[in-house]
Order: sequence, then structure tokens, then C-alpha cells
Amino acid sequence: MSSEMMKWPYLPGLGSFRDEMNKLFESFTRRGAAAGVGLVTPLDVSETEENILVKVEVPGIEPKDIDISISGDTLTIKGEKKSEKEEKGKNYHFIERNYGSFSRSVGLPASVKFDQVKAEYKKGILEIILPKSEKSKMKKIPVKVS
Repeated sequence: MSSEMMKWPYLPGLGSFRDEMNKLFESFTRRGAAAGVGLVTPLDVSETEENILVKVEVPGIEPKDIDISISGDTLTIKGEKKSEKEEKGKNYHFIERNYGSFSRSVGLPASVKFDQVKAEYKKGILEIILPKSEKSKMKKIPVKVS
């Protein structure tokens, strides 16, 4: 066999499918970068015996621009990163900072005491502490020996 690349037989429609997929991916990338939409806010959800802990990265977002709500067993965090004021006399050639809004919803693994939920913002990290309700706490059952 020679070292030349072997040509695959022509499959109708495969080339156009690839082209359409490339266009689709390019449009997602272009819209997200240019418009600043769909900010991605990474989050961690962990659980202790007493609480559910949620940590969300929200750098550059003011605490007053964050909205936290609970409906049933779903925690929703919404926020908006606002763009800076226009600066006259500066010509920008490249901007990578994103502006826009985000919304994250997370299913909670246990029932919580709504009236005792606390949220704290520190150095770009939002920490939400959700105390578990009594019915959600794990109960240990001792085994009797007979």
C-alpha cells in the first residue's frame, strides 16, 4: 500500500451535514463571545449532615445584582454583570471580558428550612448555606443484639 492518503467514496449529504454543523458551532461561539450572553457561572453543591452548601463563582458581579430564590426543591440563582461606562479617547482592539446575565437552577438533594437560608459574598464567591429540615436529616438506627 502506498503512503498516499486513501480517498473515501463519496457519500451524498455527508459533506453538507459537516458544513451545517460547522456553521452551527461557529454561530454559538460568535454569539456568546460578541454579545456576552450566557455567562457561565461554575458552582459546587456539597452536603453535610446539617446543611446543603452551594458555592458559585460570580467575579465582577455586585451582590445587589444577584437574586436567589427557592421554589420547591429547586434553588435558582440569577445575576447580571453590567458593562463598564464608555471611556472616551480609548480605542479597543480586543475585549475578552463578558457582560450579560446568567441563571442557574439546581435541584436540592434534601428539604431545607427556608427561613434559615443564608448567603454571603466574599472575593467573587457567593456561598449559600441551606440548613436541612428535620425530616431530611439522616437518622441513625441502632442495631440491638438479641
